[in-house]
Amino acid sequence: MDLFFNIPLITSLTAILLAQFIKVPLYFFPNRSWDWGLIFSTGGMPSSHSAAVTALTTSIGFEYGIESGIFAVSAIFAIIVMFDAAGVRRHAGEQAVVLNRLVDDFNQMIQSMITEVKQWKVQTEQTKRTKLKELLGHQPIEVLMGGLFGVVVAGTMHYLLHMN
Repeated sequence: MDLFFNIPLITSLTAILLAQFIKVPLYFFPNRSWDWGLIFSTGGMPSSHSAAVTALTTSIGFEYGIESGIFAVSAIFAIIVMFDAAGVRRHAGEQAVVLNRLVDDFNQMIQSMITEVKQWKVQTEQTKRTKLKELLGHQPIEVLMGGLFGVVVAGTMHYLLHMN
């Protein structure tokens, strides 16, 4: 039953949910269309990964103090997650863009060869494939904004839960 009163856990989950929800209106303003699928997507502004780990770390700092060992563990965890979101995962997404483009170009080349060479009696069945997910990681500004968002969520929740 203590799980439901675990303030760092609740704060971190709240930061994830709010960060994911905020992506929808942030997409709407420049594009003038709603994309509710963003709630379940990775990447984009703000980084829900960064929001979650900074909310967790901030909340642990409030609950146990910044001199505690659990705060140190959480802070290192947050740094690793944020570095990964802006680095490795972002580069994997950039590689997916290139690979998707290469496969499309290759398929177009094959189609043009088949069209040009009439004597070939080749029946081709376009292999159905799923494109690689291109939006995996975050731009550094998305990580920064997600981190700041997490601190704000943790500070707000700490204030609301300890108002008495």
